[in-house]
Amino acid sequence: MWTVMPSPIGDLRIVERDGAIVAIEFSPFQPPVDGRPLGERADDAPVLAEAVRQLTAYFDGGLTAFDLPLAPVGTDFQQRVWRQLSQIGYGETASYGEIAGRLGMTNAASRAVGLANGRNPIPIVVPCHRVIGANGTLTGYAGGLERKQQLLELEQDALF
Repeated sequence: MWTVMPSPIGDLRIVERDGAIVAIEFSPFQPPVDGRPLGERADDAPVLAEAVRQLTAYFDGGLTAFDLPLAPVGTDFQQRVWRQLSQIGYGETASYGEIAGRLGMTNAASRAVGLANGRNPIPIVVPCHRVIGANGTLTGYAGGLERKQQLLELEQDALF
């Protein structure tokens, strides 16, 4: 099942399978990466409706932590990286090297962390936008650097 919601960074498609969110996608929407059918649009499905409610509250500056059932599909390493992303607090950032260090790896693993970060299927909720370059610059983002900057600014504005 899936739904689409408007947001300040463009329409978002939210995909649910077996009672958990498996993807949040930026427009323009692409066919599913895993080749599985999306199923029917179900705007009133409870998990999807709750995801829309929480994302709306996030964009309004009133929600700093999500509480949704998530089931991102990825390798063991990707799952470990995504769990670390979820530990980066609202309005905070971390570098790829810092994430590697939190995983018990050297800074040399930054590129692998970056690749896993880029494959995060549930952006915003699993906050891959909070990962930046070691020198503080904005680096790649699946939704585009403009969206990444908008999300970081939204969080900073809400804090002050």
